[in-house]
Amino acid sequence: MTESVRNYLPAAGRDIFLPLYDPIVKMLGGAAAREALLAQAGIGPTDRVFDLGCGTGTMAVLIKKRFPQVEIIGLDPDPRALTRARKKAAREALAIQFDEGFGDQLPYPAASFDRALSSFMFHHLPAQEKGKTLREVHRVLKPGGEFHMADFEGPEDRKQGFFRRLLLSHAHLKDNSAANVITLMNDAGFTDAAKVGRRSMLFGAVAYYRAVK
Repeated sequence: MTESVRNYLPAAGRDIFLPLYDPIVKMLGGAAAREALLAQAGIGPTDRVFDLGCGTGTMAVLIKKRFPQVEIIGLDPDPRALTRARKKAAREALAIQFDEGFGDQLPYPAASFDRALSSFMFHHLPAQEKGKTLREVHRVLKPGGEFHMADFEGPEDRKQGFFRRLLLSHAHLKDNSAANVITLMNDAGFTDAAKVGRRSMLFGAVAYYRAVK
């Protein structure tokens, strides 16, 4: 029997655009947005950190360079993006584990991580996978562990301009309102789930969330 192949939305929307993903995100303000998320997360020097939807590894590499003693694991369903992530880490001589998989079926034991981060991934998930993914993140966090997420605001939070609609036409943004995200976090078992910040980028605003197990 042939195993069915599960679909996913690539980081750049289409595989052909993957080589352009990093420079475009940087040009549009992604580097500063990730720095803000990292500052918010309050990572300790010996924490075990999970990067959900790590894509091409930019956030994982940033964390490892900033906190060399931290153990970090990144997960993404896109093998092409993971190839780029592993090459980035190798160029910097950084020991980072990159795994292929889906957020709603995490291959890690319960209570495995002190911190979980996610940047510009949640809008990729269909509505039926968002809650399942958050429940899995909650499961793999240690008691008192924190989940920090940055993602594009949904259409209910802000009007969409032409440029934003063009660049994010592939995204599942209609389910990405702050109210919906916070409800899903609470339903997943998190406490103190809240939108804790907001940042403008060239083609839209990014919302920052924090939730505690």
